[in-house]
Amino acid sequence: MESVLATKREVVIGLRNKSNLKLKVRQFCLTTKGDSMKKIVSLTMTCLLSAGLVSTALAGMDEIPQDIRDSVYNPVLTDPAQPLNDSALRDWKSDRSPPWTIGYASTYAGNTWRKGAMSRLMNEIKPKWQEMGLLNDIIVTQSNLKDSLQIQQIRQLVDQGVDAIIICCSNPTALNQAIEYAFDRGVPVFSFTGYTTSPLSVNSSVNYHQAGYEVGTWMAEEIDGKGNVLVVEGIPGYSASDSQNRGVLDGLSQYPDIDVVGQIAHMWTSQVGQAETQKWLATHPGQLDGVAVQSSGETGVLQAFLQSGRDLPPMSIGGEMGALCYWRNNPDYISGAIQTWPPGDDIELGWNIMMRTLQGQGPKIQSILVPSRTIDIDDVTAMMGTDCDRNSTDWYNVGIDTWGGADYLDNFFLRPANPENYTE
Repeated sequence: MESVLATKREVVIGLRNKSNLKLKVRQFCLTTKGDSMKKIVSLTMTCLLSAGLVSTALAGMDEIPQDIRDSVYNPVLTDPAQPLNDSALRDWKSDRSPPWTIGYASTYAGNTWRKGAMSRLMNEIKPKWQEMGLLNDIIVTQSNLKDSLQIQQIRQLVDQGVDAIIICCSNPTALNQAIEYAFDRGVPVFSFTGYTTSPLSVNSSVNYHQAGYEVGTWMAEEIDGKGNVLVVEGIPGYSASDSQNRGVLDGLSQYPDIDVVGQIAHMWTSQVGQAETQKWLATHPGQLDGVAVQSSGETGVLQAFLQSGRDLPPMSIGGEMGALCYWRNNPDYISGAIQTWPPGDDIELGWNIMMRTLQGQGPKIQSILVPSRTIDIDDVTAMMGTDCDRNSTDWYNVGIDTWGGADYLDNFFLRPANPENYTE
C-alpha cells in the first residue's frame, strides 16, 4: 500500500508536468495489482480527463497499418516478451536544442557484426549528421557483456549530459532501472537489434521469433522435411539471440520427421562458432542432414565442416561474406539466404528512430519491427566475383532504404517528417 500511495503522489504531482503524466499512469498500471490499483487509477484518470490532459484511448498498435501488422506483428510468431504497448515517448520532444550529443552504450566490440555497426555509425552516420548541424558528438562505451558495467556506463553518460542513448543486443531486463534513471533526466534510450522490457525504451529490429521461424522452416524444407539438424545460436540470455533461437526451434518443430540432435552457441563470433562446431563434430559422428546457424557465425561453422572432412550439409546463411562467397562458388549448395540483422542498416535504423523521436515526431509503439529479407544466388553473383574471400567475416547490408526506410518508418510516428530536414 505504501508503494500505491507513493505512486498516487507521483501522479498528482505529475499534473504539473504534462509530458510525463501519461507515462506515470502506464507505469503504475504495469506494477500495481488488485482493487487498490483500480480505485487509484479510476480517481487519477477522472482528474486527468477533466483537466483535458489525456484521451480515453491509448491507440498503440491500432495506429499501425493493417498490412504491416499482418506481415511483421503476427501474434503467433511474435515473442510474447516483445514490448508492443504504446510508446512512453508519443508526446515527448527533447527540450534541448541541437546539435545533440549521443551516447552509445555498447555491450561488446569483439565480433565482426559489432565492427560493421560501429563502422557505419562513426564513418558514415556521424559525419553526415554533424554536417547537417544536428549532431555534436557520439560518446562510445563498451561493457564487454557485463550488465553491471553497462548499467554504470549508462548512468555516467546521463550524468555527462548526453541527449539520448542507444544500446545494442542487451539483456532484456537488466538495464531497466538504468533506462528509468535516464528517462527521468530527459534522456531517452533506444535499443536496436534486440529489445528491453522497460516501458520507457524504444526498440527496433526484425521480428526475431518470426525471422527464426523462417530460418527453421527454410532449413526443414531444404532437407525435404526430414533428418537430423544441429542448431547453432548466438549468445544465450540476450533477447535477440533467445527470440530467434526459439523461432528456429518452433519452425523445425512443424516437421515431425526433423530431429534436433544438438544445440551449441557461437557467441555471435565466427571463431567461436568454428571451435564449438569442431568440438561437437568430434563427439557426434552420426548422420547430420542440416545446420541452422544464427548469423553471425556461419563462416566459422562452415570452416569447421570443411576442415573436418565430413560431408557439408545444407546450412542457413545470413550476411557474412565468407559464407556467401562459398555459396557464390557453389551455386547449387542452398536455395536462399535470410537476412535478419545487417549491422550497418540495423544501427542506422535505430539512429533514424532516435533522431525522429528527439525532434518530437512521436513513436506510436515501443517496438518498431521490420521484415527479414531473403537473397538468392543472383543477388550473391551480383555482389561478388569468383575471386571472393571464403574466410571473410565482413558483412552484407541490404541498404537502409530497404531495411526500414523513410516511407516505412513514417507509419510508426504520429507526426512523421524527414528527420534530416529538421529545423526548430
